[in-house]
Amino acid sequence: MNSQPITSLKGIGDKTAALFAKLGVETVEDLLRDYPRTYDLYEETVPAGDLREGTVCAVSGRLVGKAGIRRYQHMQIITTTLQEMTGKVQLVWFGVPYIVSALPAGRVLTARGRVVRKSGRFVMEQPELYEVEDYAQIAGTLTPVYSQTKGLGNKAIIRAVEQALHNRGLEKEYLPESIRGRCELAEYNYAIEHIHFPATKKDLLFARKRLVFDEFFFFLLSVRRLKEKNENSRSRYRILPSEEADRLQAELPYELTGAQQKVWREIRTDLSGGRVMNRLIQGDVGSGKTMVAVLALLETVCSGYQGALMAPTEVLAKQHYITVTELFAKHQIGKKVVLVTGSMTAKEKRIAYEKIQSHEADIIIGTHALIQEKVQYDSLALVITDEQHRFGVGQREALGAKGEEPHVLVMSATPIPRTLAIILYGDLDISVIDEMPSHRLPVKNCVVDTGYRENAWRFIAGEVAKGRQAYVICPMVEESELIEAENVLDYTKLLRKKLPAGISVESLHGKMKPKDKNRVMERFASGEIQVLVSTTVVEVGVDVPNATVMMIENAERFGLAQLHQLRGRVGRGGYQSYCIMIDTGDNEETRARLEILNHSNDGFAIAAEDLKLRGPGDFFGLRQSGDMEFKLADIFSDAELLKLVSEEVNRLLDEDPGLEKEEHQALAARLKEYLDKSYEKVNL
Repeated sequence: MNSQPITSLKGIGDKTAALFAKLGVETVEDLLRDYPRTYDLYEETVPAGDLREGTVCAVSGRLVGKAGIRRYQHMQIITTTLQEMTGKVQLVWFGVPYIVSALPAGRVLTARGRVVRKSGRFVMEQPELYEVEDYAQIAGTLTPVYSQTKGLGNKAIIRAVEQALHNRGLEKEYLPESIRGRCELAEYNYAIEHIHFPATKKDLLFARKRLVFDEFFFFLLSVRRLKEKNENSRSRYRILPSEEADRLQAELPYELTGAQQKVWREIRTDLSGGRVMNRLIQGDVGSGKTMVAVLALLETVCSGYQGALMAPTEVLAKQHYITVTELFAKHQIGKKVVLVTGSMTAKEKRIAYEKIQSHEADIIIGTHALIQEKVQYDSLALVITDEQHRFGVGQREALGAKGEEPHVLVMSATPIPRTLAIILYGDLDISVIDEMPSHRLPVKNCVVDTGYRENAWRFIAGEVAKGRQAYVICPMVEESELIEAENVLDYTKLLRKKLPAGISVESLHGKMKPKDKNRVMERFASGEIQVLVSTTVVEVGVDVPNATVMMIENAERFGLAQLHQLRGRVGRGGYQSYCIMIDTGDNEETRARLEILNHSNDGFAIAAEDLKLRGPGDFFGLRQSGDMEFKLADIFSDAELLKLVSEEVNRLLDEDPGLEKEEHQALAARLKEYLDKSYEKVNL
């Protein structure tokens, strides 16, 4: 794949390259791997009588009457009517007066645009106009829609991708012919071209299947490597039950749930059993995974070793650090806890490194800074990663390599059905905390349409008046020229106008610099910000017990598992909490899916239902589950393909464990490239 900088493409200078860099695209390879987020499908024309609100449709008919022009707040609004046999639809344009010349009465044409209902009739806003014959030629085709940023629209990205595809050299096929034949997979170069520019939906599905297969295939190959490395590995760290851990558990102001106690027993057995522990704890947000992890860390250091806890964000790492230090101080546990994050000064890092190396530090908590080369441990016996799906295989392996095969405990709040978890976490034993602490109040849910928005904003204002806080989630960072969905930047401005003066409203999204994201989350956690408008980056967030409202715009664009994760951000304190899901679609199936969430707070039950309801091809729209290392693959929509890939990986490794056969050489080289990239992420 082409590793030349994006500026090697004609028409892309430093200014445009900087905009591409905001999207994570710096090379031509990055551009070709930056797959469309959805597709604009030019569907066949429909009769005016069959129009549905909230959909993008095309209608062919005759213009009747003279086009009208009126002014509203310094903007010209142009209207005309398109009529055909079953009815008529009003066409409306804002701020484009020159369109009038294209609207003579009697003209026959095809209009395509989004349909809304105003004053009881259908209106098509900002429609594109086509000659009837011209539209007939493009009907059934798809236009890719990419992630965009201000100053870099979809058309500019399409031009760059077209050029990159035209200039590239073809890649050697690396999947064995036997696998491609059995699984009915496209050739790799075909897949790359047609994922960007599919001629038909069938082409798109064929291309996507191959690329999703590859994502699962290399991930599972790397997981199998870990499994073989870890299986029956003897541990030099035998960690025996400690009185200190028993005392802490007994002194807690609440009793551990039955599920917590069961998992704690499993961990204790692993730690003292003589083999290296490799265990996953799955549990809903708030089910008490962290307390079990703290007990495991305490038991480890009481045996004279060190333990490390790695979190995916600085804010979460700091929160874990504060939780553990305060807990130890309260219960008079004399163990030293040290924090290591990327934003610390060089002097702060040096002091922390010295404490770790000299074993003055017993427990080390931090971000991926824990696996940088400069961090040298004395006797690292236990490694815990929080929100495991945010870390690549390379990062997990690198942290393990910091000790001499330490015990490994990974935690995930992403509820995944057990059948899929066994495949995805094939190198790990799985424990599940499927019981919530009795003192937690269940979140009250509601699924509503856009007509409830004003009420929701008033409700948020009421909660803030009580001293509480709220999240508002939008699927987009900024406005897109092709995707109709709420975006963080505009919504933040809107709420500042709609909510009472004095309420602090701020935004958070993935395009911000890490230090800016941390600062916003810290201000929200401290109560300085009352309403946080965010993308799903808060899915793995800081614990804010004071937040009682989670409002999710365009809820139909998210998978149920992800909506459940977002809902888990509230209900973490002693106050009644609420989740308001705004359904902006006009689809009975989508509403039925959201109603499952409306009536259940059980993440595993919801995940199982999500798996049943979402079939192959249910991916037109935004990514549904943002977990693991996948760009295209979705573990729910692609569950059947995941199972097929697992079978193929097992078959391949049974036949050729070291990938040493001649027909597997290209595959072995590609796997090495995949693993190298996974390790590169470690040092980002």
